[in-house]
Amino acid sequence: MKCSRTLAFSHSARTNQRGLSLVELMVAMVIGLFLTAGVFTMFSMSSSNVTTTSQFNQLQENGRIALTILERDITQLAFMGDITGTEFIVGTNTTVDVAGIDDCIGGGVNNATLPNNLAAHFRRLWAYEYPVASGKSTLSCLTNVKNDTDVLQLKRLIGPDITSREPSKIYVTASSSEAVFVSGTTTPSKIIDNSRTWEYQHHVYFIADDTAGIPILRRKTLTNSGMNNDEQLVEGIESIHYLFGFDNDGDSTPDSYVPANSIDDLMWDNQGFQRLVAIKIFLLVRSTNEDSSYTNETTYSLGEKTIEPLNDHYRRKVLSTTVVLENPILIRS
Repeated sequence: MKCSRTLAFSHSARTNQRGLSLVELMVAMVIGLFLTAGVFTMFSMSSSNVTTTSQFNQLQENGRIALTILERDITQLAFMGDITGTEFIVGTNTTVDVAGIDDCIGGGVNNATLPNNLAAHFRRLWAYEYPVASGKSTLSCLTNVKNDTDVLQLKRLIGPDITSREPSKIYVTASSSEAVFVSGTTTPSKIIDNSRTWEYQHHVYFIADDTAGIPILRRKTLTNSGMNNDEQLVEGIESIHYLFGFDNDGDSTPDSYVPANSIDDLMWDNQGFQRLVAIKIFLLVRSTNEDSSYTNETTYSLGEKTIEPLNDHYRRKVLSTTVVLENPILIRS
């Protein structure tokens, strides 16, 4: 009798310790797979949202920085200290005590880094879309400009005036009627009474790719040896386009906006009835990294210029602003 009870207890224990059946195990595995798939889907969506948000923030920030740099420089365009608004005539009211520099020569009779002795307007502002048509000029100091982007040059003095000069820079000492361009700490050949001194700067803005294929807004600047300083300003600026606002009726407000390649010499030199009074800037900003989950099929408009869908995996954004030109050299009647 005792043996019988022991056997019954042993059988009951083995029955209670029985594992999952094959069907139960398969059901548990299916449920686990669904849960795992849900977790991975949520993770993937979260990762994608983080990438999208990060890239849009990058586009906005890079574009804002580029526009700020350009706007600040353009608003000071053609500031020439006390002689602002007067033409530089070498041998009459202007002396150039600078020689042997790497020049940056553009279109027009008098459009080098420094004014020459020809009786022509010294261009403080000039632009073109690269590549140019056959027979048209480009700036001699540029060799790697990205296709279908605009190049812009600006010449001005940098304020405030200074009391001591540095060897690596070029300066202008000027009164309201005379000016001397001088290199570094060199003593100018002509002393001008009641004059002040400013740093002179020639800026050229353009876009070029780096070795990794990332487009970068760049700027060439002037040193005492010439236009050989290449600054990398902002990554991801893929295209830049300018429209120049001309006043046709003398009220100092733009009546029409014209792309650089449609502006003739008289308009650049403010010699006709039209006066250049504003510039619209359009930037196409590109993310620096690809997102394989995204295909860009968007058409972008930069003023009158259209960029067709590129069908790649980079996000892009267009930013723009309008800069009013205040200097009298550009809006004089």
